[in-house]
Amino acid sequence: MKLFPTGHATHPQARMAALMALAQVRAQMSAPGYASAPTLGLLYISDHYVDDAQEVLDLLGAELPEITDWSGTVGVGVCGGSAEYFDQPALALMLLELPSDQYRVFSGVAPLPRSGAGGFSAKTALVHADGTAPDVAALVAELADRTASGYLFGGLAASRSTSVQFAVGGDGNLAGQGAASGVFAGGLSGVAFGAGVALISRVTQGCQPVGPVHRITEAADNVVLALDDEPALERLLNILEVSLTADPQHAIERVRVTLAGLMDDERPGPATALRSTGHFGAETRVRHIVGLDGTRHGVALAEHVESGMRLAFCQRNVQAARADLVRICAEIREELAPEGAAPTHAIAGALYVSCSGRGGRHFGGDSAELRIVQHALGDVPLVGFFAGGEIAHANIYGYTGVLTVFLAEL
Repeated sequence: MKLFPTGHATHPQARMAALMALAQVRAQMSAPGYASAPTLGLLYISDHYVDDAQEVLDLLGAELPEITDWSGTVGVGVCGGSAEYFDQPALALMLLELPSDQYRVFSGVAPLPRSGAGGFSAKTALVHADGTAPDVAALVAELADRTASGYLFGGLAASRSTSVQFAVGGDGNLAGQGAASGVFAGGLSGVAFGAGVALISRVTQGCQPVGPVHRITEAADNVVLALDDEPALERLLNILEVSLTADPQHAIERVRVTLAGLMDDERPGPATALRSTGHFGAETRVRHIVGLDGTRHGVALAEHVESGMRLAFCQRNVQAARADLVRICAEIREELAPEGAAPTHAIAGALYVSCSGRGGRHFGGDSAELRIVQHALGDVPLVGFFAGGEIAHANIYGYTGVLTVFLAEL
């Protein structure tokens, strides 16, 4: 098994941070057990380096000429190993050694063809997207349709200035695009992987349901009017055990810390979407409650809703977030080494995309979130970024973490 070399650093000057990360990956490339001939680089920068994005990419490309393909984006923070660089000038770098016919970098000047077209079949894809792009959710869903599994993982760029993405493909660009710089703004970019690239990906919601799963039986736009044929507002208030008439201030405070987990499901019968652990699975999209409709006795959510969907009210807290993060790590380790069976694969590298609204402080201290991941997975190469939204399957999530591990045969 060959581990993926990684480097990460913080420095007021982007060039110095890049040189520090370069020194780390070069040392690992010459060390036993690490990949010595990588061809794909993943690069994540904090938004402090946005104005230096092209310089950083050019420097890395010149210093690592063997790397023919690059992908990445910007976040309000990046991570490497068990360290989080949140709201700091920093970058993180991972070099992957993969068969050249098993991945393809895509972008606006080199779109991903439909699976099987052009001699390449995409099974999964790492996606970086601009959250301000028109119909970004539809773009993500359409991209998922271009993969055999329909599974995407990644996140939305997060920046207090310009949102940039990195995309350099050794296969070149569309005719007429010339030699693109490799730094883009808007749309989607990323890396598609073929069936020969083994990986496992999990989503952690970090929410604890506070009531049962209901079926939405009446809705209008983004307002849930009825749950299981009863007024949605009354259902919510009963679950929270509050009253808008007896103590409206307390009721509003309780509603403000409550969210809604939505699940698309048209199947008849009782809704049983919660895992045995009491946590949501990846099929659930957690959305904010944005208002209460006293006239129609409805609950307004930050997403369009329709009759037939399922809904469970939930709340976020440190204990739930930590427990659910440990859960997905345990699931990954269990899949690698099922009870009673000898493992056939090990982790070559890991990518973690977490919401910029989570961060280590939500988990009890600086870098606490990444320490949980490293403790649960072991000392594996890991990089990632703090996003403006997380991508898993064909959906865009919020306040979640998406952990993906790349596997190598033992």
